[in-house]
Amino acid sequence: MYARRRHVYFAMMGTCLALFVLAWGVVRLWSVPVAVGMCVVAMVIPPLAAMVANRRGPDDRWWDDPSGDPKSDEWWDELDDKRRP
Repeated sequence: MYARRRHVYFAMMGTCLALFVLAWGVVRLWSVPVAVGMCVVAMVIPPLAAMVANRRGPDDRWWDDPSGDPKSDEWWDELDDKRRP
C-alpha cells in the first residue's frame, strides 16, 4: 500500500511540475490567462499530493504498535479483544 501511495504522490507532483513548465514555456505564447489558470491548478496539487501520501490506509495498523507501557498495552489489547502470548 505504501508503494502505491508513493507512486501516486510522484505522479501528482510530476503533473504539477509539467503544468507549471508548460504554462510558462509554451502556453503563455498563445494565452496568458490560460497559463495563469494552469499555474493555479498546479498550485492546488502539492497539498493534495501530501494528503494522499500521508493518508493512513486500512492495512496500516500503526495504532497496534506497543507503546512501551505494559499496563497500557495490556489494557488496549483487552479492549481490542486481542491477547498477547
